[in-house]
Amino acid sequence: MSRLSDDELLDALGVDTEIAKTSSHSPREERIIAGFEEIQRFVDRYGRAPQHGEDNDIFERLYAVRLDRLRALEECRDLLVPLDYQGLLSGAENASVNPVESMDDDELLAALEGADGPSSITELRHVRSRAEIRAAEEIAKREKCEDFEHFRPLFEQVEREIKSGVRQTRPFGKDASVNTGNFFILGGQLVYVAEKGDEFRAPNGHPDARLRVIYSNGTESNLLLRSLQRALYKDEAGRRVTEPVSGPLFSSIWDEGDIESGTIYVLRSLSNHPFIAEHRELIHKIGVTGGKVETRIANAAHDATYLLADVEVVATYKLAGINRTKLEGILHRIFAPAQLDLTIHDRFGHPVRPKEWFLVPLHVIDEAVRRIRDGSITNVAYDPRTASLVCLAQ
Repeated sequence: MSRLSDDELLDALGVDTEIAKTSSHSPREERIIAGFEEIQRFVDRYGRAPQHGEDNDIFERLYAVRLDRLRALEECRDLLVPLDYQGLLSGAENASVNPVESMDDDELLAALEGADGPSSITELRHVRSRAEIRAAEEIAKREKCEDFEHFRPLFEQVEREIKSGVRQTRPFGKDASVNTGNFFILGGQLVYVAEKGDEFRAPNGHPDARLRVIYSNGTESNLLLRSLQRALYKDEAGRRVTEPVSGPLFSSIWDEGDIESGTIYVLRSLSNHPFIAEHRELIHKIGVTGGKVETRIANAAHDATYLLADVEVVATYKLAGINRTKLEGILHRIFAPAQLDLTIHDRFGHPVRPKEWFLVPLHVIDEAVRRIRDGSITNVAYDPRTASLVCLAQ
């Protein structure tokens, strides 16, 4: 195998090498790109292009004016088309520009007297460099997480599992993947990836996605996947928190004499069925297999057992010396009160009611696995009203 250059090695590890290279753009081009990226962040946040109108705030009106001018100037279009993953430049190629809209940012600000005070006007006149924008994006604008009480038990659970050794923390880098349900340590805080949007191609060709990230201090942000990766790479104390393991039953490290019996797997459906799409974060298939999970789900889109749709693996737990059939029966017995009541039709038009699908949060499934480890699983049941495991009466 030939030796890889430093850039090739970094690229293979998923590191964005572009941030280390000197820009080939002129200062004027950098300013144009920076202004366009601010418009892109507006669209990412609000799901629409900025619009004109006295009812809109000054920032949106500024972005709307700027976008019109970028669309109208051929040199700007040529520069920005490779960066336009949202199709903004083609949205109104022949848009008319009225006298107000033809003003530059400073002229428009002067016309909009008393909008937000002198400080905000000063900030807008000096568009930040791309490096400053990237740094700000990596930190991201954090807001109060209104439903943090839903996530607090997850953070408390992970902290306990790190202290007890059930979970481990490893330097970020060897595995640079970021997926829903992952935990990281960034800036001394626990970070939880609560949601991951659809992937798209960044200007450099790498896959990217918008994330909903929850922080252990009760805040959240919607930064980009590659921004989180960059921040973790740059933070010398940045860590990935591993999935829970405890002893030979569920460890990826097997002692001599251990007999591997299989894997508990938890799947999430990617079906477009209205009910499934609405409750996607809660609907999980729980099963046990003696083979590879990937092989088992390879034909999911054509199998009614998997709701005739592709699935994603959200959790797996290795087994050793355990009867798979009995274990699967225990799990299904516990979550029976939350079994999904849904009928679909297979490719022959026959009605099918899939089993092994349950309306239960992933962290409750994790708790059930922990109880299997410590032997307390036999005396609990799932309560759908509280979305928690409860002890049965003696």
